[in-house]
Amino acid sequence: MKYDYEFGNNFYNYYDNLGVEGTKYNILAPEQEQDRQPGFEYLMDPLPIFDNKEYKGSGKLKDKVAIITGGDSGLGRACAVAFVKEGAKVVIPYYDEHIDANYTKEYLESLGGECLLLSGDITDKKFCQRIVEATLEKFGKINILVNNAGVQYQADSLDLITDEQFDYTMKVNVYGMFYLTKAVLPHLHSGDSIINLSSITTFYGDPQLIDYVTTKGAIVGFTRALARNLALKNIRVNAIAPGFFWTPLQPACWVKEKIPSLGCNSAMARGANPYELAPTFVFLASSDSSYVTGQVIHNNGGEIMG
Repeated sequence: MKYDYEFGNNFYNYYDNLGVEGTKYNILAPEQEQDRQPGFEYLMDPLPIFDNKEYKGSGKLKDKVAIITGGDSGLGRACAVAFVKEGAKVVIPYYDEHIDANYTKEYLESLGGECLLLSGDITDKKFCQRIVEATLEKFGKINILVNNAGVQYQADSLDLITDEQFDYTMKVNVYGMFYLTKAVLPHLHSGDSIINLSSITTFYGDPQLIDYVTTKGAIVGFTRALARNLALKNIRVNAIAPGFFWTPLQPACWVKEKIPSLGCNSAMARGANPYELAPTFVFLASSDSSYVTGQVIHNNGGEIMG
């Protein structure tokens, strides 16, 4: 099956029929691609905006310790910045994106934050255990776990997804989350929070991301079941299902022709920058969401509603 990447045609036709002016959507990025997973943020053009300079913390996460997988870039970096502004200390397990990770650490420290970087593979449960041990050694406790790290590959049909790709996507997106959550859980207490990253693609079934959608659907199920399991311990478990955000995941997945059109089908007719998701992480990590568990928060510009 061949897909048409002439971006926005259906969108334009819909609004043109309504007589709406100014319907050109905001293109966040020109054509580009990277030939590896995970992608590198420092190679993206333009660079994603991960910090809203107008966002001022108010101590919502004061003295909390958060583990944010994949916090070296993308949504994880934006989450880390917001957490530090709210008073948290952060631990960032990442794969091998050393330039991005070190920049993130320097940026967090420039905000007055504390950050521990740990490079490794979350599909290895021994590394997940090491994350927990290193966090406890450095900061003495764990209050928040953000399972953000993931991979995503484009394939036009099921027969093009190799067994190796399916296996790896499952291991990174699901097994890594399982291993690390299991290792962290004995150290969480009442009031602590787990946040898992699902995806908008789960809710409309992206035909080019079959294996990825499968994993993100599994994350929704994991979130709901674990939330019920931990509810009486007052440990909250929620998920976020982002729409299109300009992160390294995009150029590392899609053919370059598709990049300018991503996000155009949302009601707001645009994609988003990572900083726009950061307050949602803070909400779910803090006591502001003390009566919220087992939920999937949709940040997608109105592409999926209801």
